[in-house]
Amino acid sequence: MFYLTEVEDYVRVDPKLFGLPTSDSVREQLDETYAEYYEKELGKVVAVVEVLNVGEGVIIPGDGAAYYRCDFKLLVWKPELQEHVYGKVSEITNFGAFIDLGSMRGMIHISQTMDDYVSFSESGSLSGKSSGRVLKEGDLCVARIVAISHKGDEPKIGLTMRQPGLGKIDWIKEDKAKRESENKKVTKKEEGKSKEGKAKTGKGKK
Repeated sequence: MFYLTEVEDYVRVDPKLFGLPTSDSVREQLDETYAEYYEKELGKVVAVVEVLNVGEGVIIPGDGAAYYRCDFKLLVWKPELQEHVYGKVSEITNFGAFIDLGSMRGMIHISQTMDDYVSFSESGSLSGKSSGRVLKEGDLCVARIVAISHKGDEPKIGLTMRQPGLGKIDWIKEDKAKRESENKKVTKKEEGKSKEGKAKTGKGKK
């Protein structure tokens, strides 16, 4: 889930940035400090959106840098259980697939890639035995987060694509077209029965 959050922090501005206006040097330092930053409670920083306020600078003896108290806004992404996510398959392995979610990467076990018996091909793809569907690197997908582990520098995200409305984008479109076609057939059948019933009613009145 994406969040816009306001943060108050002291920012250490490197001496190499002293030639810039204070607001510019603080912004550049924030961009550098929070690039790829992740913290369990905060989430993964996507971007520094806005610097709201910059206080007076303080120099600490023995440190040539300047410290500024700042208020600023961050755009962060924090993965949540049951959240639906959109991404691209970045790697296929014999045990599943890795999906690039933009800010982070998720892993989907081979048994969760589709509602089918799935096998791994040495050509670098996963294939469904009954459906004939194939998942390969570069495919765009919609998945659901089913597990989050916070061990390590970044969380390990477990995904599934077995439920309706999930999976490779092409599969979702195919399933939607199939449902619409079936619904049209049912509607026509019901309309036919309705006309037949009206015709019989008309004959009875005569």
